[in-house]
Amino acid sequence: MAGIKALVGLSFSGAIGLTFLLLGCALEQYGVYWPLFVLIFYVLSPIPTFISRRLSDDGDSSSNACRELAYFLTTGIVVSSFGLPIILARTSTIQWGACGLVMTGNAVIFLTILGFFVVFGGGDDFSWEQW
Repeated sequence: MAGIKALVGLSFSGAIGLTFLLLGCALEQYGVYWPLFVLIFYVLSPIPTFISRRLSDDGDSSSNACRELAYFLTTGIVVSSFGLPIILARTSTIQWGACGLVMTGNAVIFLTILGFFVVFGGGDDFSWEQW
């Protein structure tokens, strides 16, 4: 039952993050949908970690090059998702208020993704592999 509560909580926080993102696009004073390109980063960010967990051995307690590369690529994707709205705002494609809403949505969504890996990635009784 604890896994279901965690899943519902993660779903709720993901919905709040997407609400901030859509508010940054759809409010009447902003009205530009360019910030929705950060959705690509939301999809891409967990992929390196999923691949490295599938390929690496968990029995080894030392640092793993595959896992370190996955962390590096994930960090690059997350930084890019925070950089895109700033670049769009600096070029006056979007307004700074929309940039702030998109950055807030980014923070909530990426904390949700991190929470997913913390809750379901432990390899205990309840893991993400059964979903």
